[in-house]
Amino acid sequence: MKIERRFTSPNEDAYSSIEFQKTTSEIRNPDGTIVFHLADLEVPSDWSQVAADVLAQKYFRKAGVPSATKAIKESGIPSFLRRHVPTDDATFGGETSAKQVFDRLAGAWAYWGWKGGYFSTEEDASAYFDEMRYMLATQRAAPNSPQWFNTGLHWSYGINGPAQGHYYVDFKTGKLTKSESSYEHPQPHACFIQSVSDDLVNEGGIITDT
Repeated sequence: MKIERRFTSPNEDAYSSIEFQKTTSEIRNPDGTIVFHLADLEVPSDWSQVAADVLAQKYFRKAGVPSATKAIKESGIPSFLRRHVPTDDATFGGETSAKQVFDRLAGAWAYWGWKGGYFSTEEDASAYFDEMRYMLATQRAAPNSPQWFNTGLHWSYGINGPAQGHYYVDFKTGKLTKSESSYEHPQPHACFIQSVSDDLVNEGGIITDT
């Protein structure tokens, strides 16, 4: 697959033409007590306060985000698409910048696409990574909520957890495969048209029902 750049340039930061600013997001009870407060979160300057609040309050990962990471070498994976794990001296907290979210989403998509053989060249994969980050930052594109919540946490931060009963299609075999972890192959789907129980992973629920 060939990817033509429309908004970004090779060897330049995907966000170089976008202005970012720091803001605060807060939720208060009717009595004035604070339910949620995050200061100095970074978002594109032309985002509305509502958009910043949704990102901060709903989609920022709140725990397990390392302060520093290191890249993991994988055979055949370009350096810019290597997944990351925490460094030995990392501390942990939550996401505080929209760039972190855009990077993990677009990076994971590009990583999966490269492993699946979608891109013709490394340049096409790099163009996709940059263009997608730009489009997310400028609200030209946006995925559904489970993508914002789950995608890229394993690729970007090394976050993982026990399997929750969901499946993915193995790109090498084309077969439906039960996931062995909750974040390496996350459940990023939201809409279902079949009649199922209001349950995510158990028998008869959203994922297991056929």
